Amino acid sequence: MSVLEIERHVAELRAILGDNGVLTGTDMAPYEVGARVDQGKSAFVLRPATTQQAAAAISYCVRERIHIVPQAGNTGVVAASTPDASGRQAVLSIDRMNRKFELDLDNRSVRADAGMRLSELNAKLEGHGLFFPIDLGADPRLGGMLATNTGGARFLKFGDVRKNTLGLTVVLADENGTVLDLNFDLRKNNTGVDWKHLFIGTSGVFGLITECVLNLERLPRQTAAALLVPTNPAKIMPLLNAMEARLGAYLTAFEGMSGNAIAATLAHIPSLRNPFQGGLIPSYVILVEITRSWDPRQGEQPLSETLESVLAEIWESADCPLADAIFGPPHEIWSLRHAISEGVKHLGKLVAFDLSFRRGQLMAFCERMAIEIPQKFPDVSICDFGHIGDGGVHFNLVASKGGASAADSTFERRVRDWVVDIVVNDFGGSFSAEHAIGRKNQAYYDAYTPQKLKDLASALKAVTSPAGIGIARYDGAASRPTSNATS
Repeated sequence: MSVLEIERHVAELRAILGDNGVLTGTDMAPYEVGARVDQGKSAFVLRPATTQQAAAAISYCVRERIHIVPQAGNTGVVAASTPDASGRQAVLSIDRMNRKFELDLDNRSVRADAGMRLSELNAKLEGHGLFFPIDLGADPRLGGMLATNTGGARFLKFGDVRKNTLGLTVVLADENGTVLDLNFDLRKNNTGVDWKHLFIGTSGVFGLITECVLNLERLPRQTAAALLVPTNPAKIMPLLNAMEARLGAYLTAFEGMSGNAIAATLAHIPSLRNPFQGGLIPSYVILVEITRSWDPRQGEQPLSETLESVLAEIWESADCPLADAIFGPPHEIWSLRHAISEGVKHLGKLVAFDLSFRRGQLMAFCERMAIEIPQKFPDVSICDFGHIGDGGVHFNLVASKGGASAADSTFERRVRDWVVDIVVNDFGGSFSAEHAIGRKNQAYYDAYTPQKLKDLASALKAVTSPAGIGIARYDGAASRPTSNATS
């Protein structure tokens, strides 16, 4: 795209979006770099403020054959929201689409713009005793959460974004910028195909989400949490099963953290308190949380005592799975868990995986990796953490600074190919639990998705958004991730 072409497009698009709606030059820099330092070059950045503006801008880009890269909070880790290195793609950010907030207390739902941040939404809901129950370490925008079908740390109780979405407004990438109003506020509606699910978790390639109707939950009024040390990895699933049997719907989270991940976090963030006796960090730790959504009642056992009683029962059982339990203020316990992503990435060269397994297979995978990684990559440490309660794990490998692996340009590709092959073929797992598809994992979609499913996806793409939108390619035609997506 020549300079004159870019100037013409910018002038036309500013007539649609206004001067603040189109960025060029150095103003584009924040939109060209992703959370994992994946970086590209955009022709210009579009920032519509309404669904109508988004439709008009998309229509223009389609007619001019300009590829669109939808971008929300830009917190994703698979390089799905940044442009390539060509300078020919247009980033379309939804960061100005953040005004709509229509709360329906009786329906326990909210209609909101997709550009609203999760923290902003929950701040507006807090006074009503409600929240959107997707708990994340980052602060994404709603549209990005929908496009990736985010899960989060409390999936065990509340489910993922898909489960908590009632409706959407979507702009299709066709010549008309067609707007689909799928914003049904109904919790039960079987009058035809539930089209919203086509746009949730598919990285924007079938259309741009501009508004959403979300299910809300009541804010917890009572919370108790603890750090549990299992006797060995094989006892983690029996521990989870025992807690589910005794706590039922009270059980909100059952999160795993490796000792390496905790150590890296405490070293990087000295303000965090080391909760372990003598400062000795166990090899693996479980964060467990239980909640109630009502205020304490007279004569009701406090939730902290409920948790202690349940753990005491488990402790006294035959073949006890617990070695230790550390109680503390829930906010302190969660502060350690939420800081792990930041702590781990400063340890060395990070290769991060977002994996999912049947619950009973997750720890078996981790145990196998604990044996094979040191043999195959002796200068690499495992700093995993994740959502044992739903079978998900953020499997982080860190190559030590100055080591052979960190200096080897082929290391990341080799270790990714090897790990994903084991995940898919040996464990029947998923290489993308809650971050969808981007440049980082496109090659694995291409390799492991049956051709029939690729054909179906290609047909759906042709009838929804036939023009160029998004980074992912669900027809499997894309090549391996390109060098402009670095980490």
